[in-house]
Amino acid sequence: MDIKEIMGKVEELQKKFLKLQEEIASKEVEASAGGGMVVAVANGAGEIVSIKIDPSVVDPNDIGMLQDLVVAAVNEALKKARELREEELASLTGGFKIPGMGLF
Repeated sequence: MDIKEIMGKVEELQKKFLKLQEEIASKEVEASAGGGMVVAVANGAGEIVSIKIDPSVVDPNDIGMLQDLVVAAVNEALKKARELREEELASLTGGFKIPGMGLF
């Protein structure tokens, strides 16, 4: 394999990687806490897209519980977004961890 062929393969892989980044960023994952009382949605770019709170959980005398539920749902949604990125990247790299090939 000559250097020109190797560079062509690298360029092809870069294009696939960029396309994969765009596809992953457009996907969404959802996580909930408190039996669905708080639901957080994150996208594949690791951003929180929305938070839904069941009105029954809003108790002005126990705001700490609501805060804890929001934190739990958000953390789980972000974890799922990371797992989504890792799974999708593994499909491109065949499961090999390539330094510098982090998605975001």
